[in-house]
Amino acid sequence: MNIRQRLILLIALTFAALGSIGAFAVFQAKDSAIEVRSVTEGVVPSALASVELMSQLKDVQIATLAMVSAKEQSEVTQALAALAAKKIDLDKALRAQLIQADSTAQKGLIAQAQESLINYFTAIDDTAKFKQAGQQEMAEVNMAATVDQFLREQISIIETVQIEKRRSKDEAIGAVNRNMANTSTTLTLITTLAILALTGVGVFLYRQITTPLQDMQEKMTEIATSQDFTHRVPVTRNDEIGRSVTAFNAMIEKIQESSELVKQKTADIHAMMHNIPQGILTIVPGNVVHPEYSSFLESILDTKEIAGRQLMDLVFAGTECGSDSLSQIESAVTACIGEDSMNLEFNSHLLVQEIVKTLPGGQIKVLDLNWSPICDDNDTIVRLMLCIWDVTELRQLEAQAAGQKREMAIIGEIIAINQEKFHSFVKGANQFIQENTALLESVGENATAATNGEAVALMFRNMHTIKGNARTYGLLHLTNLVHEAEETYDAMRRDATAVWDIARMRDQLNRVAAVLQEYVQVNDTKLGRKGPGRRGGVERFLMVEKTFVETVLGRIDTLDRTDAHAMAGALDRLRHDLHLLGTESIENALSGVIDSLPSLAQELGKEAPRVVIESNGIVVRKQIVDLLKNVGMHLYRNALDHGLESAQDRMAAGKAAQGSIRLSLGLDAAGFTLRLSDDGRGMAVEMIRKKALASGLIDTDSALTAQQIAQLIFQPGFSTAQAVTEVSGRGVGMDAVKGFIQTEGGTVALRFTDDETQNAYRSFETVITLPAKCVERVIA
Repeated sequence: MNIRQRLILLIALTFAALGSIGAFAVFQAKDSAIEVRSVTEGVVPSALASVELMSQLKDVQIATLAMVSAKEQSEVTQALAALAAKKIDLDKALRAQLIQADSTAQKGLIAQAQESLINYFTAIDDTAKFKQAGQQEMAEVNMAATVDQFLREQISIIETVQIEKRRSKDEAIGAVNRNMANTSTTLTLITTLAILALTGVGVFLYRQITTPLQDMQEKMTEIATSQDFTHRVPVTRNDEIGRSVTAFNAMIEKIQESSELVKQKTADIHAMMHNIPQGILTIVPGNVVHPEYSSFLESILDTKEIAGRQLMDLVFAGTECGSDSLSQIESAVTACIGEDSMNLEFNSHLLVQEIVKTLPGGQIKVLDLNWSPICDDNDTIVRLMLCIWDVTELRQLEAQAAGQKREMAIIGEIIAINQEKFHSFVKGANQFIQENTALLESVGENATAATNGEAVALMFRNMHTIKGNARTYGLLHLTNLVHEAEETYDAMRRDATAVWDIARMRDQLNRVAAVLQEYVQVNDTKLGRKGPGRRGGVERFLMVEKTFVETVLGRIDTLDRTDAHAMAGALDRLRHDLHLLGTESIENALSGVIDSLPSLAQELGKEAPRVVIESNGIVVRKQIVDLLKNVGMHLYRNALDHGLESAQDRMAAGKAAQGSIRLSLGLDAAGFTLRLSDDGRGMAVEMIRKKALASGLIDTDSALTAQQIAQLIFQPGFSTAQAVTEVSGRGVGMDAVKGFIQTEGGTVALRFTDDETQNAYRSFETVITLPAKCVERVIA
């Protein structure tokens, strides 16, 4: 018999014993229930009801007394009605007692009581008749004689019935108690015998099962303790235990194979950890470094004291991380270990990815950090793995590459400008930087915008002009840096109480000068374009094209020297040609500004404008080309930003999507005139007036004409732009134009070109007048 069969036998015997005991208990309980029900539903209620008979009898007697003692006829009638009801109740109670009688004696007593009750009720009825007949004395006599006699007889019989009922009740309860005691004793005896029998069987089976299991457990413990998986548990049985031992031996064999494989993999991992050129460590609770780490980590951190060290001391000591950053790193690592892996995702932004560390020997390394969780089956982080790469050389190469990329970008920006224009820009920018430097050095350390307002405005205007020209030529590296310095001046210009930060402003100028010099260095050494090109030294030298000289010589050679009139004309023509030396067409002078307009239009979300220049045969001297570039930069950019509308707005107003900007040159006895206009919406005169009022330039009671209001845009800091951008909004454009023109002895003004005085926007042109010596007219 195998173990399964033995267990089935034990279970079957157990169920049989439990079933027998239960069946007997159910049978006995059923009999007991019947007896208890007969007692509780029959004998006991009947005994209790017999007690109530006496009370009901008294109620009848009281009702009879009430009837006899009643004074009024109505009271007699009411008393008789109550008496009749109580007589019925008493009669019903006696009938119920007769039905519940469980012995001959009880039935005889109840029958006797019923007969006596008839006599009692008859006597009461007689008394009632006397009362109704008005014979009060006869009623009272009959009440005292006949009724009371039958009442005492009835009381005696009922008391005897009660005694018999109580005796029956006591006998029934005693019988029930005796039966229940017998049942309990029988169940106890049967249960005890069943327990003893099952215990014997169980002990037998226990010995049959536990002894071989204990032997197997001891052998297993021996194998587990010695870790010698070559041992096997002997198989001495062919039942379930024997088959379990066989399965255990097979498992040990698999464990032996897996152990060999684990040993091999462990050896491989150790080899990798000792040879991998990367620093790997793990962090355990308490932010402590685990003893297992890659050997290369010692080379990266230049120390062999790694195991058991605090993470913050080992990795982050001697780095550029601030105390707040170090605190965040330590808190994040502590918050991740022992928590769900999601915590690492939530806190990853606090774990730095790269540090610059100064090693104990003084060597500086750039280390790349990569954080990874090591989780258990519940996705809880038990350790953090930190991989450290020494990327010092990589970062140096990246820096070199970035420098080369920057240099290539600068070369690309310079190549887009011809040599003489670049030289002209550099020359002008250096002049502005030197002027700002001189202004900066001329003020005291505690200077404010309030005491040096003109200096601040001039410095801002100079820097704004450099930025505008740099943007025009696409010199973006310089533009961004100049913008920073311009922001500083703008803040001081707007806050009269601001104290000059001389050190910061000097540093900004130095950095602008350094980047400008970087452009010059690349232009001179990398591109070989050192010097101003063909326009160099216009004050002392003039570069003349060979074709021009050949044309003039050819004209002289063909002259008839005998013709005085022809000789005079030739001399006049030669004199005019010589005057044209050192001049340049207005188109060429403004080419850099005009070429920058398409990109500026794209930045503003507008169509590139159509540029129209009417030179009228006038060329400008090269001495004012820089002036025209600076002025043109402001005027063309303002026309595109403030004047011309977007394509949608223009088409909605019935205009072409592409706007146009027109420049017309003129020369007369009054001097050289430039007129610039555009076909945009025009000038918002009312907006200028409101801006002037808000800024305090005019008073509310100032009676200014529209022409006078228009000239207010030349005031320093005045702008009608809705927002400050890199293109406009700082109130420096027209102020700068006025300053440049006045420096050369010229004037600038705005002139309306329409008569629509009631319109919100007025068409206008910017009129610039310069001395006539600045230009020449070409003879056709």
